[in-house]
Amino acid sequence: MSITPVTETVPTPAGDARLTWHRPAGAPARCVLALGHGAGGGVEARDLRALALALPPLGHAVVLVEQPWRVAGKKVAPAPKTLDTAQRALWERVAAGADGAPVVSGGRSAGARVACRTARPLGASAVLALAFPLHPPGRPERSRADELLGTGLPTLVVQGDRDPFGRPEEFPAGSEVAPVPGGDHGFAV
Repeated sequence: MSITPVTETVPTPAGDARLTWHRPAGAPARCVLALGHGAGGGVEARDLRALALALPPLGHAVVLVEQPWRVAGKKVAPAPKTLDTAQRALWERVAAGADGAPVVSGGRSAGARVACRTARPLGASAVLALAFPLHPPGRPERSRADELLGTGLPTLVVQGDRDPFGRPEEFPAGSEVAPVPGGDHGFAV
């Protein structure tokens, strides 16, 4: 059965964001997964689309969160503080759309960083970090592990084992990492 996504625009201090809801047919969602995109791409990323197609038939809703800079057609992401401001502003709409179901905050790459920094204060139940950029390529001394470890929530990282932003074995102890064998930062194998 084909599920028709529903898109809505949400004003934020950083500009209009766009939410695209993929809901299960015929029943309330058992859980909602809110997924933000990376700095180099949008909600059309292969992994985000795959989750939006696969989870609704299993009873889970997926809402793809398009940051204001992408909605405005800009090519370069703003500073993390601006990304977090937009996330905080649109979260009320995400939570209302969940109709009482638990919400998991997630994203790919830069979107995973936003989820890690904002999930707990916004009331998310957990974090899903896809291709978390643990460090810039070739710069492991510039670790972003504090963002990942600071969620205060159950956090799952899905990481390609060839990802130049951090391979699974580089993640700190206590991180729950599901490796993608042969996968790069975009999970291409």
